[in-house]
Amino acid sequence: MRPSIAIMAAGLGTRMKSSTPKVLHKLCGYTMLHHILKEAQSLSDDIHVVLFHHSEDIKAELLKKFAGLHIVIQNHERFPGTGGAIMGLKPKYNRVLVLSGDMPLLQTEDMRLLCQDENTDIVMGAFYTNKPKGYGRVLADDELHVKEIVEEKDADEEQKKVKLVNAGVYSFNTHFLNKMLPKLDNNNAQKEYYITDLIKLANEYGNSVKAVLVEENTFMGINSKAQLAAAESIMQNRIKHTLMKEGVIMRLPETIYIEMGVTFEGENILENGVTLLGKTHIQNSHIKSHTRIESSTVIDSSVGPFAHVRPYSLVKNSHIGNFVEIKKSTLTGVKAGHLSYLGDAVIDEGTNVGCGTITCNYDGKEKHQTIIGKNVFIGSDTQFIAPIEVGDDVIIAAGTTVTKNVPKGSLAINRAPLKFIKDFFYKRFGVDKK
Repeated sequence: MRPSIAIMAAGLGTRMKSSTPKVLHKLCGYTMLHHILKEAQSLSDDIHVVLFHHSEDIKAELLKKFAGLHIVIQNHERFPGTGGAIMGLKPKYNRVLVLSGDMPLLQTEDMRLLCQDENTDIVMGAFYTNKPKGYGRVLADDELHVKEIVEEKDADEEQKKVKLVNAGVYSFNTHFLNKMLPKLDNNNAQKEYYITDLIKLANEYGNSVKAVLVEENTFMGINSKAQLAAAESIMQNRIKHTLMKEGVIMRLPETIYIEMGVTFEGENILENGVTLLGKTHIQNSHIKSHTRIESSTVIDSSVGPFAHVRPYSLVKNSHIGNFVEIKKSTLTGVKAGHLSYLGDAVIDEGTNVGCGTITCNYDGKEKHQTIIGKNVFIGSDTQFIAPIEVGDDVIIAAGTTVTKNVPKGSLAINRAPLKFIKDFFYKRFGVDKK
Protein backbone atom coordinates (compact mmCIF):
# COMPACT_ATOMS: atom_id res chain seq x y z
CA MET A 1 0.00 0.00 0.00
CA ARG A 2 1.30 3.42 -0.96
CA PRO A 3 0.93 6.05 1.80
CA SER A 4 1.19 9.79 1.89
CA ILE A 5 4.19 10.79 3.99
CA ALA A 6 4.55 13.80 6.27
CA ILE A 7 8.00 14.73 7.58
CA MET A 8 8.01 17.05 10.58
CA ALA A 9 10.93 19.49 10.35
CA ALA A 10 9.52 22.59 12.03
CA GLY A 11 11.47 22.46 15.31
CA LEU A 12 14.13 24.93 16.39
CA GLY A 13 16.66 22.31 17.55
CA THR A 14 18.19 24.41 20.35
CA ARG A 15 20.09 21.46 21.82
CA MET A 16 22.25 21.28 18.68
CA LYS A 17 23.88 24.56 19.82
CA SER A 18 24.19 25.72 16.23
CA SER A 19 22.95 28.39 13.85
CA THR A 20 22.49 25.67 11.24
CA PRO A 21 18.93 24.25 11.23
CA LYS A 22 18.94 20.88 12.94
CA VAL A 23 17.65 18.91 9.95
CA LEU A 24 20.39 20.41 7.73
CA HIS A 25 23.22 19.00 9.81
CA LYS A 26 25.08 16.39 7.77
CA LEU A 27 26.13 12.82 8.31
CA CYS A 28 27.98 10.74 5.73
CA GLY A 29 27.88 13.61 3.26
CA TYR A 30 24.18 14.48 3.26
CA THR A 31 21.76 16.35 5.51
CA MET A 32 19.50 14.47 7.90
CA LEU A 33 16.49 15.55 5.85
CA HIS A 34 18.13 14.39 2.62
CA HIS A 35 18.61 10.87 3.99
CA ILE A 36 15.01 10.48 5.10
CA LEU A 37 13.60 12.01 1.91
CA LYS A 38 15.61 9.65 -0.33
CA GLU A 39 14.16 6.68 1.53
CA ALA A 40 10.64 8.16 1.60
CA GLN A 41 10.68 8.69 -2.17
CA SER A 42 11.10 4.94 -2.63
CA LEU A 43 7.74 4.46 -0.91
CA SER A 44 5.59 7.43 -1.91
CA ASP A 45 5.08 10.14 -4.50
CA ASP A 46 3.07 12.27 -2.05
CA ILE A 47 5.57 13.71 0.44
CA HIS A 48 4.83 16.70 2.68
CA VAL A 49 7.60 18.49 4.60
CA VAL A 50 6.35 20.59 7.51
CA LEU A 51 8.51 23.65 8.28
CA PHE A 52 8.49 26.68 10.55
CA HIS A 53 11.81 27.68 12.14
CA HIS A 54 14.44 28.42 9.44
CA SER A 55 11.80 27.55 6.85
CA GLU A 56 13.36 29.59 4.03
CA ASP A 57 16.83 28.09 4.53
CA ILE A 58 15.49 24.55 4.66
CA LYS A 59 13.18 25.06 1.70
CA ALA A 60 16.01 26.46 -0.42
CA GLU A 61 18.18 23.44 0.38
CA LEU A 62 15.37 21.01 -0.44
CA LEU A 63 14.57 22.58 -3.78
CA LYS A 64 18.19 22.13 -4.91
CA LYS A 65 17.89 18.36 -4.85
CA PHE A 66 14.22 17.30 -4.68
CA ALA A 67 11.26 17.92 -6.95
CA GLY A 68 7.56 17.38 -6.31
CA LEU A 69 7.61 17.97 -2.57
CA HIS A 70 4.71 19.65 -0.77
CA ILE A 71 6.14 22.30 1.57
CA VAL A 72 3.77 23.05 4.46
CA ILE A 73 4.44 25.95 6.84
CA GLN A 74 3.09 25.23 10.32
CA ASN A 75 0.77 27.78 11.93
CA HIS A 76 3.03 27.81 14.96
CA GLU A 77 1.50 30.83 16.63
CA ARG A 78 -1.98 29.30 16.85
CA PHE A 79 -1.13 25.59 16.84
CA PRO A 80 2.34 24.87 18.26
CA GLY A 81 3.56 21.33 18.83
CA THR A 82 3.62 18.08 16.89
CA GLY A 83 -0.16 17.93 16.58
CA GLY A 84 -0.22 21.43 15.14
CA ALA A 85 2.47 20.43 12.65
CA ILE A 86 0.17 18.01 10.79
CA MET A 87 -2.97 20.16 10.83
CA GLY A 88 -2.22 21.72 7.44
CA LEU A 89 -1.81 18.45 5.54
CA LYS A 90 -3.83 17.52 2.46
CA PRO A 91 -2.84 13.89 1.89
CA LYS A 92 -3.44 12.12 -1.40
CA TYR A 93 -3.74 8.56 -0.09
CA ASN A 94 -5.83 6.71 2.50
CA ARG A 95 -2.87 6.29 4.82
CA VAL A 96 -0.58 9.00 6.24
CA LEU A 97 2.85 8.06 7.57
CA VAL A 98 4.18 10.76 9.90
CA LEU A 99 7.96 10.85 10.35
CA SER A 100 10.45 13.15 12.05
CA GLY A 101 13.07 15.00 10.02
CA ASP A 102 15.76 14.20 12.60
CA MET A 103 15.67 10.41 12.03
CA PRO A 104 18.18 9.91 9.19
CA LEU A 105 18.72 6.22 9.93
CA LEU A 106 15.20 5.24 8.82
CA GLN A 107 15.10 3.09 5.70
CA THR A 108 12.27 2.33 3.31
CA GLU A 109 11.63 -1.07 4.88
CA ASP A 110 11.23 0.54 8.31
CA MET A 111 8.64 2.92 6.87
CA ARG A 112 6.81 0.11 5.08
CA LEU A 113 6.56 -1.84 8.35
CA LEU A 114 4.34 0.89 9.81
CA CYS A 115 1.98 0.89 6.82
CA GLN A 116 1.22 -2.82 6.48
CA ASP A 117 -1.85 -2.88 8.74
CA GLU A 118 -4.55 -1.10 6.73
CA ASN A 119 -7.34 -1.95 9.19
CA THR A 120 -5.89 -0.21 12.26
CA ASP A 121 -6.65 3.49 12.62
CA ILE A 122 -3.28 4.28 14.22
CA VAL A 123 -0.10 2.23 14.01
CA MET A 124 2.82 3.64 15.97
CA GLY A 125 6.45 2.69 16.41
CA ALA A 126 7.64 1.76 19.92
CA PHE A 127 10.61 0.05 21.53
CA TYR A 128 11.64 -1.26 24.94
CA THR A 129 14.54 0.45 26.69
CA ASN A 130 16.18 0.31 30.10
CA LYS A 131 16.77 4.06 29.85
CA PRO A 132 13.32 5.50 29.13
CA LYS A 133 14.13 8.98 30.45
CA GLY A 134 13.24 11.66 27.92
CA TYR A 135 10.80 9.48 25.95
CA GLY A 136 7.02 9.44 25.97
CA ARG A 137 5.79 6.32 27.78
CA VAL A 138 3.51 3.95 25.86
CA LEU A 139 0.73 2.49 27.99
CA ALA A 140 -0.30 -0.74 26.22
CA ASP A 141 -1.56 -4.26 26.92
CA ASP A 142 0.35 -7.47 26.23
CA GLU A 143 -0.81 -7.51 22.61
CA LEU A 144 0.48 -3.94 22.13
CA HIS A 145 -2.94 -2.36 21.85
CA VAL A 146 -2.13 1.18 22.97
CA LYS A 147 -4.28 3.05 25.46
CA GLU A 148 -2.28 6.23 25.82
CA ILE A 149 1.09 7.92 25.39
CA VAL A 150 2.21 10.07 28.30
CA GLU A 151 4.95 12.63 27.75
CA GLU A 152 7.68 12.52 30.40
CA LYS A 153 6.93 16.02 31.71
CA ASP A 154 3.30 15.00 32.21
CA ALA A 155 3.98 11.49 33.60
CA ASP A 156 3.57 10.49 37.25
CA GLU A 157 6.19 8.41 39.08
CA GLU A 158 4.53 5.10 38.23
CA GLN A 159 4.23 5.95 34.54
CA LYS A 160 7.90 6.97 34.41
CA LYS A 161 8.82 3.35 35.24
CA VAL A 162 7.28 2.08 31.98
CA LYS A 163 10.01 0.80 29.63
CA LEU A 164 7.96 0.74 26.41
CA VAL A 165 8.55 4.13 24.82
CA ASN A 166 7.36 6.10 21.82
CA ALA A 167 9.61 5.99 18.73
CA GLY A 168 7.93 9.11 17.35
CA VAL A 169 6.58 7.70 14.06
CA TYR A 170 2.94 7.07 13.25
CA SER A 171 0.74 5.71 10.49
CA PHE A 172 -2.81 7.09 10.44
CA ASN A 173 -5.95 6.25 8.55
CA THR A 174 -6.50 9.51 6.65
CA HIS A 175 -10.25 9.68 7.38
CA PHE A 176 -9.59 9.18 11.09
CA LEU A 177 -6.86 11.84 11.06
CA ASN A 178 -9.04 14.45 9.38
CA LYS A 179 -11.86 13.73 11.82
CA MET A 180 -9.76 13.82 15.00
CA LEU A 181 -7.30 16.67 14.39
CA PRO A 182 -9.92 19.38 15.14
CA LYS A 183 -10.57 17.69 18.49
CA LEU A 184 -6.98 18.17 19.75
CA ASP A 185 -6.44 20.64 22.58
CA ASN A 186 -3.40 22.09 24.34
CA ASN A 187 -4.30 21.35 27.96
CA ASN A 188 -0.83 20.24 29.02
CA ALA A 189 2.32 21.54 30.68
CA GLN A 190 3.76 22.92 27.45
CA LYS A 191 0.48 24.38 26.10
CA GLU A 192 1.13 22.57 22.84
CA TYR A 193 -0.93 20.35 20.58
CA TYR A 194 0.50 16.86 20.91
CA ILE A 195 0.24 14.33 18.09
CA THR A 196 0.29 11.69 20.84
CA ASP A 197 -3.09 12.90 22.11
CA LEU A 198 -4.61 11.35 18.98
CA ILE A 199 -4.01 7.97 20.63
CA LYS A 200 -6.08 9.01 23.63
CA LEU A 201 -8.83 10.37 21.37
CA ALA A 202 -8.85 7.16 19.35
CA ASN A 203 -9.48 5.14 22.49
CA GLU A 204 -12.23 7.50 23.63
CA TYR A 205 -14.05 7.16 20.31
CA GLY A 206 -13.53 3.40 19.98
CA ASN A 207 -10.90 3.49 17.24
CA SER A 208 -8.03 1.00 17.06
CA VAL A 209 -4.45 1.81 18.06
CA LYS A 210 -1.58 -0.64 17.92
CA ALA A 211 2.18 -0.43 18.46
CA VAL A 212 4.77 -2.05 16.20
CA LEU A 213 8.08 -2.89 17.84
CA VAL A 214 11.05 -1.26 16.09
CA GLU A 215 14.80 -1.05 16.61
CA GLU A 216 15.89 1.72 18.98
CA ASN A 217 19.07 2.54 17.04
CA THR A 218 17.25 2.81 13.72
CA PHE A 219 14.57 5.14 15.09
CA MET A 220 16.88 7.31 17.17
CA GLY A 221 16.16 11.02 16.90
CA ILE A 222 19.07 13.46 16.80
CA ASN A 223 18.94 16.36 19.21
CA SER A 224 22.62 17.00 19.96
CA LYS A 225 26.05 16.85 18.36
CA ALA A 226 26.79 13.70 20.37
CA GLN A 227 23.70 11.98 18.96
CA LEU A 228 24.68 13.16 15.48
CA ALA A 229 28.07 11.47 15.88
CA ALA A 230 26.45 8.29 17.19
CA ALA A 231 24.05 8.15 14.22
CA GLU A 232 26.87 8.75 11.75
CA SER A 233 28.80 5.86 13.27
CA ILE A 234 25.80 3.57 12.73
CA MET A 235 25.40 4.78 9.15
CA GLN A 236 29.11 4.28 8.46
CA ASN A 237 28.87 0.70 9.66
CA ARG A 238 25.94 0.13 7.28
CA ILE A 239 27.83 1.63 4.33
CA LYS A 240 31.02 -0.33 4.94
CA HIS A 241 29.23 -3.59 5.68
CA THR A 242 27.37 -3.32 2.36
CA LEU A 243 30.57 -2.49 0.44
CA MET A 244 32.50 -5.37 1.99
CA LYS A 245 29.67 -7.75 1.05
CA GLU A 246 30.07 -6.46 -2.52
CA GLY A 247 33.79 -7.27 -2.49
CA VAL A 248 35.68 -4.19 -1.26
CA ILE A 249 38.61 -5.17 1.00
CA MET A 250 39.02 -2.93 4.06
CA ARG A 251 41.87 -2.96 6.53
CA LEU A 252 40.61 -1.90 9.98
CA PRO A 253 37.24 -0.71 8.61
CA GLU A 254 36.41 1.10 11.83
CA THR A 255 39.13 3.65 10.94
CA ILE A 256 37.80 4.29 7.41
CA TYR A 257 35.26 7.02 6.52
CA ILE A 258 33.15 6.72 3.35
CA GLU A 259 30.37 9.10 2.34
CA MET A 260 27.10 7.96 0.79
CA GLY A 261 27.92 9.20 -2.73
CA VAL A 262 31.10 7.10 -3.11
CA THR A 263 30.95 4.22 -5.61
CA PHE A 264 33.17 1.23 -6.36
CA GLU A 265 33.74 -1.04 -9.32
CA GLY A 266 35.90 -4.13 -9.68
CA GLU A 267 38.35 -5.23 -6.99
CA ASN A 268 39.52 -2.59 -4.54
CA ILE A 269 41.56 -2.38 -1.35
CA LEU A 270 41.17 0.35 1.27
CA GLU A 271 43.80 0.53 3.98
CA ASN A 272 43.30 1.97 7.44
CA GLY A 273 42.57 5.67 7.87
CA VAL A 274 41.26 6.23 4.33
CA THR A 275 38.69 9.03 3.80
CA LEU A 276 36.50 9.01 0.68
CA LEU A 277 34.18 11.97 0.13
CA GLY A 278 31.57 13.30 -2.28
CA LYS A 279 31.06 11.71 -5.69
CA THR A 280 34.30 9.72 -5.61
CA HIS A 281 34.52 6.61 -7.80
CA ILE A 282 37.16 3.92 -7.19
CA GLN A 283 37.78 1.17 -9.74
CA ASN A 284 40.29 -1.68 -9.44
CA SER A 285 42.55 0.38 -7.20
CA HIS A 286 44.53 0.25 -3.98
CA ILE A 287 44.00 3.23 -1.68
CA LYS A 288 46.70 3.19 0.95
CA SER A 289 46.59 4.31 4.56
CA HIS A 290 45.54 7.82 5.58
CA THR A 291 44.71 8.95 2.04
CA ARG A 292 41.90 11.44 1.39
CA ILE A 293 40.03 11.51 -1.93
CA GLU A 294 37.30 14.06 -2.66
CA SER A 295 34.83 13.87 -5.58
CA SER A 296 37.40 12.32 -7.91
CA THR A 297 37.86 9.18 -9.99
CA VAL A 298 40.65 6.65 -9.45
CA ILE A 299 40.98 3.79 -11.95
CA ASP A 300 43.57 0.98 -12.00
CA SER A 301 45.87 2.92 -9.70
CA SER A 302 47.50 2.98 -6.28
CA VAL A 303 47.21 6.13 -4.19
CA GLY A 304 49.00 6.88 -0.93
CA PRO A 305 49.86 6.48 1.80
CA PHE A 306 49.17 10.03 3.06
CA ALA A 307 48.06 11.33 -0.34
CA HIS A 308 45.36 13.94 -0.97
CA VAL A 309 43.27 13.91 -4.15
CA ARG A 310 41.11 17.01 -4.26
CA PRO A 311 37.90 17.46 -6.30
CA TYR A 312 37.56 17.06 -10.07
CA SER A 313 40.64 14.89 -10.50
CA LEU A 314 41.11 11.75 -12.58
CA VAL A 315 43.90 9.33 -11.73
CA LYS A 316 44.19 6.43 -14.17
CA ASN A 317 46.84 3.69 -14.48
CA SER A 318 49.05 5.71 -12.15
CA HIS A 319 50.99 5.45 -8.93
CA ILE A 320 50.54 8.35 -6.50
CA GLY A 321 52.80 8.11 -3.47
CA ASN A 322 53.02 9.55 -0.01
CA PHE A 323 52.42 13.27 0.61
CA VAL A 324 51.37 13.98 -2.96
CA GLU A 325 48.50 16.44 -3.42
CA ILE A 326 46.46 16.50 -6.64
CA LYS A 327 43.83 19.13 -7.42
CA LYS A 328 41.57 19.35 -10.50
CA SER A 329 44.08 17.35 -12.54
CA THR A 330 44.13 14.40 -14.95
CA LEU A 331 46.98 11.92 -14.57
CA THR A 332 47.16 9.00 -16.99
CA GLY A 333 49.94 6.45 -16.64
CA VAL A 334 51.95 8.68 -14.28
CA LYS A 335 54.32 7.99 -11.40
CA ALA A 336 54.42 10.65 -8.67
CA GLY A 337 56.16 8.96 -5.79
CA HIS A 338 56.29 11.58 -3.08
CA LEU A 339 56.09 15.17 -1.82
CA SER A 340 54.59 16.98 -4.81
CA TYR A 341 51.72 19.35 -5.61
CA LEU A 342 49.99 18.84 -8.96
CA GLY A 343 47.18 21.36 -9.39
CA ASP A 344 45.25 22.23 -12.58
CA ALA A 345 47.45 19.85 -14.53
CA VAL A 346 47.14 17.33 -17.33
CA ILE A 347 49.98 14.79 -17.29
CA ASP A 348 50.27 12.02 -19.87
CA GLU A 349 51.48 8.43 -19.74
CA GLY A 350 55.03 7.39 -19.02
CA THR A 351 55.83 10.58 -17.12
CA ASN A 352 57.76 10.42 -13.86
CA VAL A 353 57.23 13.24 -11.37
CA GLY A 354 60.23 13.77 -9.10
CA CYS A 355 60.08 14.61 -5.41
CA GLY A 356 59.28 18.22 -4.63
CA THR A 357 57.62 19.03 -7.96
CA ILE A 358 55.14 21.93 -7.87
CA THR A 359 52.77 23.22 -10.52
CA CYS A 360 52.58 26.91 -9.65
CA ASN A 361 48.99 27.32 -10.84
CA TYR A 362 47.88 30.52 -9.06
CA ASP A 363 49.09 34.02 -9.95
CA GLY A 364 47.19 35.76 -7.15
CA LYS A 365 44.12 36.37 -9.30
CA GLU A 366 43.48 33.34 -11.48
CA LYS A 367 44.33 29.63 -11.75
CA HIS A 368 46.31 28.44 -14.78
CA GLN A 369 46.92 25.02 -16.32
CA THR A 370 50.08 22.97 -16.73
CA ILE A 371 50.11 20.45 -19.59
CA ILE A 372 52.83 17.80 -19.56
CA GLY A 373 53.22 15.27 -22.38
CA LYS A 374 54.28 11.64 -22.56
CA ASN A 375 57.52 10.12 -21.26
CA VAL A 376 58.63 13.25 -19.43
CA PHE A 377 61.23 12.83 -16.71
CA ILE A 378 60.79 15.56 -14.11
CA GLY A 379 63.75 15.97 -11.77
CA SER A 380 63.32 16.70 -8.09
CA ASP A 381 62.53 20.24 -6.93
CA THR A 382 61.02 21.38 -10.23
CA GLN A 383 58.56 24.26 -10.42
CA PHE A 384 56.26 24.80 -13.41
CA ILE A 385 55.07 28.42 -13.67
CA ALA A 386 51.64 28.04 -15.30
CA PRO A 387 50.24 28.47 -17.87
CA ILE A 388 52.81 26.24 -19.52
CA GLU A 389 53.14 23.23 -21.82
CA VAL A 390 55.82 20.57 -21.86
CA GLY A 391 56.17 18.35 -24.95
CA ASP A 392 56.75 14.60 -25.11
CA ASP A 393 60.10 12.94 -24.37
CA VAL A 394 61.44 15.83 -22.26
CA ILE A 395 63.88 15.82 -19.36
CA ILE A 396 63.56 18.52 -16.71
CA ALA A 397 66.75 18.80 -14.71
CA ALA A 398 66.47 18.75 -10.93
CA GLY A 399 66.11 22.19 -9.38
CA THR A 400 64.70 23.80 -12.54
CA THR A 401 62.05 26.52 -12.60
CA VAL A 402 60.22 26.15 -15.91
CA THR A 403 58.93 29.50 -17.17
CA LYS A 404 58.60 28.75 -20.91
CA ASN A 405 56.99 26.02 -22.99
CA VAL A 406 59.41 23.12 -23.47
CA PRO A 407 59.64 21.58 -26.97
CA LYS A 408 59.57 17.84 -27.59
CA GLY A 409 62.77 15.91 -26.91
CA SER A 410 64.51 18.75 -25.00
CA LEU A 411 66.43 19.04 -21.78
CA ALA A 412 65.25 21.96 -19.66
CA ILE A 413 67.77 23.28 -17.14
CA ASN A 414 68.24 26.70 -15.57
CA ARG A 415 70.55 26.16 -12.60
CA ALA A 416 72.82 29.00 -11.58
CA PRO A 417 76.56 28.17 -11.79
CA LEU A 418 77.92 26.62 -8.61
CA LYS A 419 80.53 28.83 -6.88
CA PHE A 420 82.96 28.21 -3.97
CA ILE A 421 84.24 31.00 -1.75
CA LYS A 422 87.37 29.80 -0.05
CA ASP A 423 87.46 29.82 3.81
CA PHE A 424 84.10 31.65 4.05
CA PHE A 425 83.01 29.54 7.03
CA TYR A 426 85.95 30.60 9.18
CA LYS A 427 85.56 34.28 8.29
CA ARG A 428 81.80 34.23 8.89
CA PHE A 429 82.01 32.70 12.35
CA GLY A 430 85.36 34.12 13.37
CA VAL A 431 87.00 30.78 14.10
CA ASP A 432 90.47 29.63 13.35
CA LYS A 433 91.04 27.30 10.46
CA LYS A 434 92.29 23.94 11.71
